[in-house]
Amino acid sequence: MKLKKNWGLLLMLTIMTAVLVACGGGDTSKDEVSTSGKKTVNLMESAEIPSMDSKKGTDGVSFTAQNTVFEGLYYLDKDDQVQPGVAKADPEINDDQTVYTIKLRDDAKWSNGTSVTAKDFVYSWRKIVDPKTAAEYAVIFSGVVKNATKITNGEMKPEELGVKAIDDNTLEVTLEQPVPYFHSLLTFPTFYPQNEEYVEKQGKDYAKDSEHMIYNGAFTMKDWNNTSKSWSYEKNNKYWNKGDIKLDKINLQVIKDPGSAVNLYTTGKLDRATLSGDYAKQKQSDKDFTSNLDAFVYFLKFNQKLDGKATIFANENARKAIATVIDKETMVDTVLANGSEPIDGLVPSKFTFNPETKEDFRKENGDLLTYDKAKAQEYWKKAKQELGQDSITLEFLSDDQEFSKKMSEYIQNELQTSLDGLKINIKTVPYKSRLKLDETQDYELQLARWGPDYQDPSTFLGVFETTSSYNRSSYSNPEYDKLLKEAATTLATKPEERWKALLQAEKILIEQDTGVAPLYQNGVAALQNPKMTGFVSHLFGAPYSYQWIEIK
Repeated sequence: MKLKKNWGLLLMLTIMTAVLVACGGGDTSKDEVSTSGKKTVNLMESAEIPSMDSKKGTDGVSFTAQNTVFEGLYYLDKDDQVQPGVAKADPEINDDQTVYTIKLRDDAKWSNGTSVTAKDFVYSWRKIVDPKTAAEYAVIFSGVVKNATKITNGEMKPEELGVKAIDDNTLEVTLEQPVPYFHSLLTFPTFYPQNEEYVEKQGKDYAKDSEHMIYNGAFTMKDWNNTSKSWSYEKNNKYWNKGDIKLDKINLQVIKDPGSAVNLYTTGKLDRATLSGDYAKQKQSDKDFTSNLDAFVYFLKFNQKLDGKATIFANENARKAIATVIDKETMVDTVLANGSEPIDGLVPSKFTFNPETKEDFRKENGDLLTYDKAKAQEYWKKAKQELGQDSITLEFLSDDQEFSKKMSEYIQNELQTSLDGLKINIKTVPYKSRLKLDETQDYELQLARWGPDYQDPSTFLGVFETTSSYNRSSYSNPEYDKLLKEAATTLATKPEERWKALLQAEKILIEQDTGVAPLYQNGVAALQNPKMTGFVSHLFGAPYSYQWIEIK
């Protein structure tokens, strides 16, 4: 996912660029509960929502919002375990693990009262892989659901995708080959259903605002359009599990300045305020302070080709110089101070584990790209000689979130003071604009992130495969591609061999080629109302779930 999962992507789809939530308890919430009888909480978001269309979402902000109002066949519970959503039970799987038969519950409804059926999934998935839709996350179907790759390449019709409705309550999915993580992948927002009759009637207006959508999740959305800085969610009385939803309403507002968030929290107008830098340091002893490490990874992206021409980052020594000159430990301690941890690989810690030994992937593969200023300066000297340039100016793309600004300034200072002849010009744009510039590969150096779409190392490593639609930096290595292909095909039913292939792939990407420069694994620090329970963050898929939030 992108951190834009660009959590994802993912990652998809930050998490700092993802929704930061909490539940009621400031003075405002107390008054609202006592006077109206409704249980309402006030939460914050770090950026505007780029898209509410599950065919188009690519980032953590969008995925969290979609996860609040839509539901797929399965969902992640409080412990990141896969549970039946629209499906009424786990799938039935054939002997060679390529055909999944999924029964749907009878009481799953859209907010307009119509039933959620197997046809809704068939319609949605076919639209995503249809080249006419140009869905960025069509890549998540590629090599997984039968014929998806050929369809996205225009070689087959969307109707030939390996999914069909046996009847209204039975969905059959055929895979290209066994996919060890497919069950968890079905929780991801890109696999959500859409009602064909409703969507086609809305046409281009579908999902442009909250009035042009119907919902099948725990909440419905109110007062939102694609430029909104505030909106709300209301309990969905058509939701099959509405009895377990304790809130009546959630108010959201976009807050990019942590100082403003703290002020709103202390005056009872916000039930959770995310912190970074000085605010995180100041509030660590506060009784309302909370922090956790998530699975989003921030890194520097090196664009090796811009406007059809090679950039300085086509030079390996230039990439290695910038990747090893940044003091990541000092960066997370002084700039972020929110529980983030330096990382010297792409796959985060405490995320995925060896299928036999259960050892953490990050620990097993070790530190692949450590801070070494002296070595960085040697790399830089070689790069300038090879490039024939004594002075180099780079444009550094960042966005308008407060922590992004501070991070960019820290990195700018590290690079300019440590690498002779290098000048860094920061280009700060709105969050959505950065995602667009990334999509069109219109940048030189970029502060980016990725969040996992499913619980497997390939959700990170696959981003930089040569043919990946999210490989927007022109990195390419045939050996790397070969290892990832083997992990997805011939090694799919050989867990330990597959694991070793993925370990080696990461070493090629980071240690050997330095295709990207990992910076840190994201931590989230916040002031949170002590009367709130049930706020859930996920290690993969949509970053947050609101459906268990409760006011005590």
